[in-house]
Amino acid sequence: MEVGVREKKSAVLKVQILKATLELIGKKAFKDLYVDQICEKVKISKVTFFKYFPQKEDILLYYQRVWCLENIVHITQKKKEGLARVRALFDAMSVAYDKHPGLILSLVSYLTSLSRPPAPFPLKPIERQLLFTSVENINNYELLSLPQMLEKYLLEAVFLSEIKNTRDTKELSYLFLSSIYGTVITAHLRQVDSLQILMKRNVEALIKGLNS
Repeated sequence: MEVGVREKKSAVLKVQILKATLELIGKKAFKDLYVDQICEKVKISKVTFFKYFPQKEDILLYYQRVWCLENIVHITQKKKEGLARVRALFDAMSVAYDKHPGLILSLVSYLTSLSRPPAPFPLKPIERQLLFTSVENINNYELLSLPQMLEKYLLEAVFLSEIKNTRDTKELSYLFLSSIYGTVITAHLRQVDSLQILMKRNVEALIKGLNS
């Protein structure tokens, strides 16, 4: 279906706002990045900004949605299965943290401050195309949340007999999710130099515990 001019313009602006945020934030904390700075870089008004992101923290949710799709594409293209997919998610989080520690910490903090999980932030087909220009058939990829990905990949691991002790995969997914977010917080509190090493150690300890 052909995309209208207005819809395409809206998609371009949302993507520009996200990219500007990532460029401006660097290693800084999300709270130290101001809407005025983003608007100046994208050359839009604050009224326009809040039209697409009613509150500043919505950028975190949009980033999370894009990050999930990025990793679904990567994992699918690499033809990983089961626990290899789970390990890839832990590794991907460490890479994201290395690039933008303040943003990842703010995302974890924001998610834990909410009384209930937020609704998935919209990611329209045209936005997918703008964000993933080199990926063929980007709109054919099923977009899952991080908990949903973990549950799906852990279920695969059970079927592949990589997890010997059968568990409730939904509950298991939240155990692994807690480890991902907890490792990020621990790395920050302890000022760990390499989150990747800590992530790998923690996920392997979890897997070993499931099979012991």
